[in-house]
Amino acid sequence: MVTSTVLASMAVLVAAGFLLMQQASDGVVQGKHRAALAEAEVAFDTAQTQMLTSDLAAGNLNEILSKVTIDLDNRGTVSGQYHVLVQGPVSSFRSGGMQAQSVPAALADKVSRNSGVWASPTLIVYEDGHTEPGFAVGSALNAAGAGRFPVYLVFPQTQEMQTLQVLRSAVITTWVILLVALGLVSAFVARQVVIPVRAAREAAEALASGNMADRMPVRGSDDVARLATSMNNMASELQTRISQLENLSQVQQQFVADVSHELRTPLTTVRMAGDFIYEARDEFDPATRRSTELLHDELDRFASLLDDLLEISRFDAGAAVLNATKADLVGIVLAEVEAQRPFAESKSTPIVVHAEEPAYAEVDPRRIQRILRNLITNAIEHGESKPIEITVVGDDRSVAITVRDHGVGFAADQARMVFHRFWRADPSRARTVGGSGLGLAISMEDARLHGGTLNAWGRPGQGTQFRLTVPRRPGGLVEVSPLPIVPRDFLLAQAEAAARQHAAELEGAPTVSGEVQE
Repeated sequence: MVTSTVLASMAVLVAAGFLLMQQASDGVVQGKHRAALAEAEVAFDTAQTQMLTSDLAAGNLNEILSKVTIDLDNRGTVSGQYHVLVQGPVSSFRSGGMQAQSVPAALADKVSRNSGVWASPTLIVYEDGHTEPGFAVGSALNAAGAGRFPVYLVFPQTQEMQTLQVLRSAVITTWVILLVALGLVSAFVARQVVIPVRAAREAAEALASGNMADRMPVRGSDDVARLATSMNNMASELQTRISQLENLSQVQQQFVADVSHELRTPLTTVRMAGDFIYEARDEFDPATRRSTELLHDELDRFASLLDDLLEISRFDAGAAVLNATKADLVGIVLAEVEAQRPFAESKSTPIVVHAEEPAYAEVDPRRIQRILRNLITNAIEHGESKPIEITVVGDDRSVAITVRDHGVGFAADQARMVFHRFWRADPSRARTVGGSGLGLAISMEDARLHGGTLNAWGRPGQGTQFRLTVPRRPGGLVEVSPLPIVPRDFLLAQAEAAARQHAAELEGAPTVSGEVQE
């Protein structure tokens, strides 16, 4: 606001100053010209009368012209208005050290050819070399029987130029004073406007940072005061809603924790009884034996669900602790793959591990193993018996593990949703593996607890790839993962499909439908 005001004021002042100086210059110069013409006409009349009354026969013409020049110069010297130049038949007579070239050639031509009084702006040149602007007025004196003799009165404009210079300095000084004053006034006004706006910004930042107790001061009844009132009302409403949500969240978390703990004791008793019955299932009839097996499987699934709920409640309460120790992630991967091999063989799913060398990092082996268990079981369950590839690569700062399957996959916009609690890509799809629906959510929390990341990539019919990246040391930052999230085989297939399509277009053949498109 200050800058805009100063710039706009400067433009107005420059335009106004230019107009003022133009009018002042025109007025001073025109006044000088009118006065010079009036003075010159009187001087010419006096000189002409002197010429007519002089006895040219009795005296020398040059002497008379010299006397006329002296009289005109005395008249101009007394009034301090002009210098004189008279062109005689033999030589020129001039006063004040003025050179003859001070009279413009165009003015001299008019005077020599025409009668009357003529005037023209000029630049006065003196014998010492300095110059100054002036105004030349010329006419011709008639001498009976001797011809016409041009006479020029050159009026210096030094005083007028000095007056204009003083006026110019006054205008510039006024500009500076007005600009400073307008800058101070605009700064004061801007401050009056900015202070409440800044207070509103600070209040909004305080609200965004979670400090709901801050309020804006309300002064007066203008728009700024109404803004402060609205901000305060909004803060009060937000505080109330957030308090309600926090209380509800705490109640939900406490409910989950309490239910999980309370169900553990009866579940233990029921499971003991179920295990006793399960061990004696061969003595039952087929229907009872099948019911016993179902009871045993569902009790295992129920126990797993309770364990996951308890783990989620620990994350929600901030009670999860990282027991970090130096471990080889390649070894953890191989151990978990071996543990999941029976399940993979039951699904006829081969698992291939790509790891060229050990990858050591300070991690919690139990949590890393749990992440891998969730990722591998998901890949086996949804991989449609196609090969699963697990890759382990490390750099100086972090270690990355990818689990790639070629199964049903999911849409690209569902990459973040897969980590939501109880989320399923296809709600109608029946589970073939006993899962709680919390595995990926717990895996994400385990990755965050390590200071790492867990990402997902998927395409319908092209499978999925999950990437776990953890720093080698606790507290380290994972800026760039050693492995890309998009599978290399998918990128290669895309490149090959594009190359085939380009080649077909060059040959003029129709493109083959059904190519894999990103």
